[in-house]
Amino acid sequence: MFYYYWIMIPALLLSLYAQSRVTSAFGKYSKIRPQSGWTGRDTARKILDDNGMSDIDVLETAGNLTDNYNPSKGTVNLSKGVFASSSISAVGVAAHETGHALQHRDEYMPLKIRSFLVPVANIGSMAGPYIVIFGLIFSLEIFLQIGIVLFSAAVLFYLVTLPVELNASKRALEVLEREEILTRDELIPAKKVLNAAALTYMAAALSAILTLLRLVLLSRNRR
Repeated sequence: MFYYYWIMIPALLLSLYAQSRVTSAFGKYSKIRPQSGWTGRDTARKILDDNGMSDIDVLETAGNLTDNYNPSKGTVNLSKGVFASSSISAVGVAAHETGHALQHRDEYMPLKIRSFLVPVANIGSMAGPYIVIFGLIFSLEIFLQIGIVLFSAAVLFYLVTLPVELNASKRALEVLEREEILTRDELIPAKKVLNAAALTYMAAALSAILTLLRLVLLSRNRR
């Protein structure tokens, strides 16, 4: 029975490693000021304005590394350590979030798919495992199938998230170089910060895949 839980160990190890990489890279390069002297807010505002998206607001949000783009409200939300900070880390993260705004403007297909999956993925990730457990306890095959299908939608969401995040980082680095927001030497550490962040999405996807595998194995074993 315990091997069902051992399945999750690779995902846990990758998650811990990814988090340490993000913390280390962001912390290291948050102490280095770019030659431009720009803050995260300055960076996001310039990229948006230069790309015809001056209607999108750049706001400060609570938390640490809680940065995000909200397409429904038309806002780029930057955490305190990014919004007013003048550092290579802040500039890189801010550019990444505006990369999502550029994807939205360009109707980037993986982003559209991810947005479509959000409601069912939220339900699947929260309720799917419990529905499977309910089916196992009461030997109800239909609940096993429903739970696995719902959680599969969550897995698909995490898989689609990978190209979305990688593309946002690619767009960010391109625009930072093109608009000379960072020098070529400064782009290298900015890329390290964004690559470290990408690891967290890979860890989330692996965790979701292995959780789905565990649910399927539990279901087959009960049969």
